[in-house]
Amino acid sequence: MDIKIEKPKGIKGIKPVYWVYSGLGLIAVGLIIWLATSDIASAYKVERTGLNIADVKSIKFDDYVRVDGRVEPIRTIQISPEEGGIVMEIVAEEGTKVHKGDVIVRLSNSNLDLQILNAEAELAEKQNILRNTQISMEQDRLNNRTDQAQIELEVQRKYRGYLQRKKLFDDRLIAKEDYLQAKEDYELALRRNELISQRLYQDSIYRLSQVDQMEDNLANMQKNIQLIRRRKERLNVVSPIDGELGLLDVELGQNITAGQKIGQINDLTAYKVTGQVDEHYIDRVHKDLIAFPAKNEQNMNMRLRKVFPEVREGKFKVDFVFTGKCTDNIRSGQTCLLSLQLGQPVDAVVIPKGSFYSSTGGKWIFVLDSSGKRAYKRNIRLGRQNPEFYEVLEGLEPGERIITNGYESFGDATTLSINE
Repeated sequence: MDIKIEKPKGIKGIKPVYWVYSGLGLIAVGLIIWLATSDIASAYKVERTGLNIADVKSIKFDDYVRVDGRVEPIRTIQISPEEGGIVMEIVAEEGTKVHKGDVIVRLSNSNLDLQILNAEAELAEKQNILRNTQISMEQDRLNNRTDQAQIELEVQRKYRGYLQRKKLFDDRLIAKEDYLQAKEDYELALRRNELISQRLYQDSIYRLSQVDQMEDNLANMQKNIQLIRRRKERLNVVSPIDGELGLLDVELGQNITAGQKIGQINDLTAYKVTGQVDEHYIDRVHKDLIAFPAKNEQNMNMRLRKVFPEVREGKFKVDFVFTGKCTDNIRSGQTCLLSLQLGQPVDAVVIPKGSFYSSTGGKWIFVLDSSGKRAYKRNIRLGRQNPEFYEVLEGLEPGERIITNGYESFGDATTLSINE
């Protein structure tokens, strides 16, 4: 019996199953190639000419901050008149050197003149009243002394009459009633004399008290007049210290109220420098830190004297004083750039400051690979900063290169393809 021999299926004797294996292999190779080249395909393309590329370095990190300072007098004293009035004369002009006690402005106050006249008239009236009272009291005193003298004379007479009546009564020459009347008259005279003495004593005490009180009132009125006259003297606004008249805001005929600021005196015996520091450093800036001018001028080192606690528009105010003799050409209002030392120099890994920080907050940065044709996003951690560098705590090594300009145009890209 014949057996039919079938030809094998497939092309040139290759079984179909091998074709399946071959197709899967090609797919796998394509997948590998795609994975290997996907970063290039998805990379954001940029031109090298538009990039700021810097090196990561390991150097001495100077911990300081730049401060824009302004030279000011060591102290400024406000000029305010103690008494209000009309400006009659402006004696000194702005910028004039003045000494303590020099008149700057003269004022006039007619109400104050009237107060002085009224006070003087009232004082004169009180003095007249006191004199009249003293005269009246002296007359009363003399009358009381006269009455006392008369009663003392009466006591003596009554006493003599009593002694005579007693002797006669003892000799049985007069009636007992006459004797008793003489005795009673004498005793009454004694009591009257005692009462008058008490009255005179009380009157003297009252007179002394009344006179003392009136004299105190007169003394107070005299002091009041002196104070009012001193107020008139204060119509001359004078300089409280030696210095320079830095500001004078008055006009002839202007009505100035008491306590109103009309100018200021600058104390030029020394100078200070005021500046503004970014609030980023508020926890590190404290009293007695050392600062020096950015130009490294000799004998111009300064010490931080005061830190103001209030923060305005992201900055807080500080005051510096010179630790040595300042230069002769320094002037009030002059500007200077200071370097405020926050700590000692230390070895650190640093990167230059750049606008990338505003985009990343210092949390990541683009780092170039060894070929310099690609850059990858990398997380980093920054520490302190000065006007030139950021201190790198984690994420970068010396010798690596980074992109420091802004990243706003890169969008969400994590890889950059750099074209020459």
